[in-house]
Amino acid sequence: MADIIKRNKALSVNPLKASQPIGGSLATLGFNRAMPMLHGSQGCTAFAKVFFVRHFREPIPLQSTAMDQGSSVMGADENVVEGLRAIAEKNHPALITVLTTGLAETQGADVHGSVKVFRNTYPQFADVAVVAVNTPDFSGCVETGYAATITEIIKTLVPDAKDAGTKPGYRKRQVNVLCSAMLTPSDIESLTEWIEQFDLRPVFIPDIANSLDGSLTEEEFSPVTIGGTAVSELATLGDAKASIVIGASLQKAGEILANKTGVPSYQFDHLYGLAANDALVAALATISGNQVPERIERQRMQLQDAMLDTHFMLGQLRVAIAADPDQLNAFTHLLQEMGSEVVAAVAPSMADSLSQLPISSVKIGDLEDLEFIAKDNKAQLLIGNSHAVDTAERLAVPILRAGFPLYDVIGGYQKTWIGYRGTRQALFDIANLVINFAHEDIAVYHSVYDQKPLHEKTPSCH
Repeated sequence: MADIIKRNKALSVNPLKASQPIGGSLATLGFNRAMPMLHGSQGCTAFAKVFFVRHFREPIPLQSTAMDQGSSVMGADENVVEGLRAIAEKNHPALITVLTTGLAETQGADVHGSVKVFRNTYPQFADVAVVAVNTPDFSGCVETGYAATITEIIKTLVPDAKDAGTKPGYRKRQVNVLCSAMLTPSDIESLTEWIEQFDLRPVFIPDIANSLDGSLTEEEFSPVTIGGTAVSELATLGDAKASIVIGASLQKAGEILANKTGVPSYQFDHLYGLAANDALVAALATISGNQVPERIERQRMQLQDAMLDTHFMLGQLRVAIAADPDQLNAFTHLLQEMGSEVVAAVAPSMADSLSQLPISSVKIGDLEDLEFIAKDNKAQLLIGNSHAVDTAERLAVPILRAGFPLYDVIGGYQKTWIGYRGTRQALFDIANLVINFAHEDIAVYHSVYDQKPLHEKTPSCH
């Protein structure tokens, strides 16, 4: 059980977190023909867009209600209604999410009421799904904004089993998969392969592997997302055989989905390490009724061998981690499996899962807090996003880049962390960082019994 050390500063120094609207936008971008609309100033949206473009290196569709001085004081409900009308009319999206910012929340905006006004005023756009989410950027982080958006999408767009006439197990091969914000596009691709090897068909909520995987498309330009989960798939979730929920942050969303559909649910806090992936494989075998494929068994043996190969470098390694709660939880358990010690743990916001971590304490704070704690506890490795690179340099330790955003490396968003293969590669990466960054050379050993000068030991050429 970890002690939670709350903030004790009036400001953030060297901030760790990215905001809730960014998390809500990320969740939206995993649906096909979707558009996130941030209710705030143009600067709020531009800031989020810069983060996304630098991380994914792709054009990102984002819209703004463009609040100005007047609407910030007098009210900006009309901006929301007219913004929805303009997007629906010009771009014909399947889904629009209205995400609040700190400015809108401080002003007291009622985005849910504005959506109702839009529905009553423009009934011709009834085929466009609209979901309003409160995501103030003065609280929470990417993970909480993402989870809140997934929760509202399920509440709004997934029909109750009684009303829709759905029946759990009617689609014998379908499995609903709720994906945490910590999963990369490559993670979801890897998870797809695993599920399909059990002769099951996954429906991801959301599916950024299909929309943010960096693939070229035939369309030169699209004002909305290309790829991702079709909004129409949400109506079929009640016919699935099971639901898999990955990430403690999505526990509430998973419970709402189970209550609405009656589909049995399997909860996993993360998929890092041997034990977590063993639990997933066992669940997939139970759901499908099939034996574990030989290929997956082979990957497990490869991971076990990698654990043997790297335990000399990772055993008793002192690690500092700065990440959102789900990813902090995942790395802590992975490192614990390898005998490493997490000596500094910082999260940008509170979560129930943090108190359950098998470490002494977790600090709710920023990268300055991480730097002080890591220095005091003599950390040997830092795990964090690109904002933590300067911190690692000042601490003179290597950094394993993970999380959001990753803007100083190419393809960081496509790294696979989960599964036996992803875990195996993560262990190799950590071990290589430790080996290549070592500063302590082994001193030359001189026997006390051999006191001859060096020139007398060197054989003569004559």
